[in-house]
Amino acid sequence: MKILVAGATGVIGRLLLPILVREGHEVIGMTRKESAKSIIMEMGASPLVADALDRESVIAALREVRPEVVIHQLTSLSSYNLEDNARIRTIGTRNLVDASQAVGVRRIIAQSISWTYEPGNHPAKEEESLDVEAPHPRKRTVDGVLSLEQAVAEMPEYVILRYGLLYGPGTWYDRDGLMAEKVRRKELKATEGVTSFLHVEDAALAAAAALEWPNGPVNIVDDEPAPGTEWLPFYAAAIGAPEPDIQEGSSRGERGAANTKARTDYGWKPLYPTWREGFPASLQS
Repeated sequence: MKILVAGATGVIGRLLLPILVREGHEVIGMTRKESAKSIIMEMGASPLVADALDRESVIAALREVRPEVVIHQLTSLSSYNLEDNARIRTIGTRNLVDASQAVGVRRIIAQSISWTYEPGNHPAKEEESLDVEAPHPRKRTVDGVLSLEQAVAEMPEYVILRYGLLYGPGTWYDRDGLMAEKVRRKELKATEGVTSFLHVEDAALAAAAALEWPNGPVNIVDDEPAPGTEWLPFYAAAIGAPEPDIQEGSSRGERGAANTKARTDYGWKPLYPTWREGFPASLQS
């Protein structure tokens, strides 16, 4: 198929493009930076420069290449900026959907997140509601995710990938990432809040597999949702950081997510079934 990947040089895009090329697809990598064109070409794809936040730029770009499928992997992860990610999820997604509809694209696969479900006492399943009653600042994230998922669902065919918290090369949890530095400075407390993790390679493989999946949202997370009191000391030891301080309680909605649908219904099998093997494998110096 002819596939356009928006966010082609992000942490997932850099892994996804070569997978799609190896599978025989014609791949176009969309980026807003002229300087990134060579990176996309090195991965075997054709570069396309367009700013996802510029509606006319996106429409013109899709009219030029006319893909059959759009894979939305746009994020802003260079810094901890909730506002930037909310704008990408709302404005960027709206522009991608409108442009896709304008040129007859049938299918969109979109990156969402798995930690915006309403509060609960067990890992969330896809049929459960998002946290529409969330207070600020969490509400900003939830509203962005709702906007993204509602826009994508306007397409004839769509898959919403509710990813777990990403770790691996280029992420905040990489050895030199933002969170690793916080853990080394003992700025992150180990709480009872539950997190579902996902290795970036498994995120990319799921996006490629979703070309054949049915419509709707699906949690793409590993097999072991875990409280911070379990995973954070393990992570700290893996990067040679001091043991974190323990803090009682958790934040709203920290419940993790269940991957039963992806594993059982769709046959998805992560390369890193849990963070227990994934952290050491991805943090080797």
